[in-house]
Amino acid sequence: MSSSNPYSSNPITTQLGDQGLGQQPWWVEQWMELINGYHFKKRLERAWDYARSGNVTSIRFEGRRVHARVQGTDADPYKVKLWLDVLNDDDWGYVLDALTQKARWSAQLLAGVMPQDIERAFAASGKRLFPFKLQEVRSECSCPDKANPCKHISAVYYLMGDRFSEDPFVLFQMRGRTRAQLLADLAVRRRKALAKQALAKKAAAKKGTKEDAPETPKPVHPAIKDPNRWWRYGAALDPELVVITPAMEGDTGLDAAGPIPLAEDGRFPEANGRFLDQLKGHGQLMATLAMAKAMGTGNGTDADDDSPS
Repeated sequence: MSSSNPYSSNPITTQLGDQGLGQQPWWVEQWMELINGYHFKKRLERAWDYARSGNVTSIRFEGRRVHARVQGTDADPYKVKLWLDVLNDDDWGYVLDALTQKARWSAQLLAGVMPQDIERAFAASGKRLFPFKLQEVRSECSCPDKANPCKHISAVYYLMGDRFSEDPFVLFQMRGRTRAQLLADLAVRRRKALAKQALAKKAAAKKGTKEDAPETPKPVHPAIKDPNRWWRYGAALDPELVVITPAMEGDTGLDAAGPIPLAEDGRFPEANGRFLDQLKGHGQLMATLAMAKAMGTGNGTDADDDSPS
């Protein structure tokens, strides 16, 4: 493998483990949906066996293409090529601008995680990162099978999915930007964006714009400062329109609240019942005092003054 290959120090595995691909990140599952949607299921079963049995003898990158050798029925392995349509510089410019505007995307890519909404960045160029259908993945095989993908190509598909789980930047490379190129371009654009923001902020400060002026505090409603105002109604009421009645059965606040989650202690089995009885009795007393005061038949004292401590 050439030393210029960015993946020479971390070669692509050429054999799946006993558990296959197992649980994989979402971007690997999206890649696998392409090949799993292929209608020749028998061919896929054979390709899966190839991928797990070591029939793929080598996989390497040459520029933006994936080259592989797959051992079939012939003595010599078949040659397989995979590639995607690359984005031109203008398209990548739109993508990089979009990536720069969202720091989260850059942070996730630096951490080796494919952002779930990464296609939004590529939508700015009218392109896609992931192939939309299997036919968008270009492939060739030197075997005599005229069907595409054949089982040799499909075996490489499976192993490429395993590679994507380790490094999502493989997809970017197949679209025309290696990991090093992408991160370097993002760093340059990020510095330019920060410098532009600094200049704009400096210009705004010179002009004394409202952007830097202190905000005028909003007036606070009097009831915020004096909670007692919440329960006051200063306007006169028409006696003919006011009807005062005691609460009906089940209309108390305690009834409306439903069961109260009280802690239980086996040493005091009657404690909760006695507490609820006390609470209901207190509520009834307060209701009676309030009713008497409202009807004008009280003793002239406020309910709060007669309430039990």
